[in-house]
Amino acid sequence: MPKLKTSNRNNTKTSRRQFITASAVAGAGVLSAPAIATAAGHTVTWKVQTSWPGGIGLQIFKDWCATIKEKTDGQLEFVPFGAKDVVGDFQLFDAVKNGVLQAMNPFTLYWAGRMPAAVFLSSYPMSMRNPHEWDVFYYGLGGLEIARELFAKHDMYYVGPIHHGPNIIHSKVPIRSVDDFRGRKMRLPGGMVAEVFQALGAKTTLLPGSEIFPALEKGTIDVADYVGPAVNHALGFGQVTDYISMGPPGFMSVYQPVDVMDLTVGMDSWNALPDNLKDFVVREVKSYSIEHHAKIQKADQEAWKKFAEEGTEVTRLSQDDVDAITDVAVERWFAWANKDKDAARVFKIQLDYMMSGSLGYVTPDQIEGYTLDL
Repeated sequence: MPKLKTSNRNNTKTSRRQFITASAVAGAGVLSAPAIATAAGHTVTWKVQTSWPGGIGLQIFKDWCATIKEKTDGQLEFVPFGAKDVVGDFQLFDAVKNGVLQAMNPFTLYWAGRMPAAVFLSSYPMSMRNPHEWDVFYYGLGGLEIARELFAKHDMYYVGPIHHGPNIIHSKVPIRSVDDFRGRKMRLPGGMVAEVFQALGAKTTLLPGSEIFPALEKGTIDVADYVGPAVNHALGFGQVTDYISMGPPGFMSVYQPVDVMDLTVGMDSWNALPDNLKDFVVREVKSYSIEHHAKIQKADQEAWKKFAEEGTEVTRLSQDDVDAITDVAVERWFAWANKDKDAARVFKIQLDYMMSGSLGYVTPDQIEGYTLDL
């Protein structure tokens, strides 16, 4: 954003403070008071790497980072990096923990191998199905406090969830039922999602988003899950696959209907911020989650048209397929929840919510015989 042109330094300060005050009133999530907590002229700079390898997701992330310095009156700056720009996608955890990066914007599910509860910090097969349900978990049912507690054990501060939308499956062959996954070489994000598809007969492999296109192109895999149509089209998936598989109408993805990302910061970097900037970052992430999700959904509408023009066929699973996946998924829910006490208590909150009158996704007979080690 271009700087305001003023005739002298004092006017510049006034203009910036007016911008901050006006933006806060408008609900933009910026500082609510003049910036006085850091030394004059000093900018705290964070290197922040996202898991987005390209497309609209990366562009939205970079555009957002570019607003931070002005919103904080020059106190804080986010320097954005795309996937693999500094470290590999699966090295983000250690890079932030060890100070190579100050913050990361990953797919939270990636850390399930390090802390089992992470599998429940993003959507999993047949679980909560809409962004607002995940907001209820995080901001209403205690999920945010637990996530921060878990990441604090690794010297990191979990700021908050960031929505982007459902994942879809691209394939070289049509997937018209769960039986069609059998024997297929399939990219998945690991964790519970991979185990569900393994139970359905797929031969799964774990790859970061930046490596999916070459794997499809070479035939190393013939089926790949990744995010939504806009990002996937920009990454060229339509050039190396002919089909997209989804759930029944209204159920775009049966396995990751709300693939949650987040912003997580190294604890030393977080603690070095004054309280007013900490408050700003927390509010800003909430605001960014809405913006990020909406802009990607808008881009998805155009991407669907492009896939159709290129001849990509969309296939949908049936309700019978959903029931079959649910039978497998429930078993994996409890297997992962019982990996440790933290995973169990996170899942118990979500299970109670899914069984409540608010959702009703899970019935007592579906979980009969399963127990949680709380």
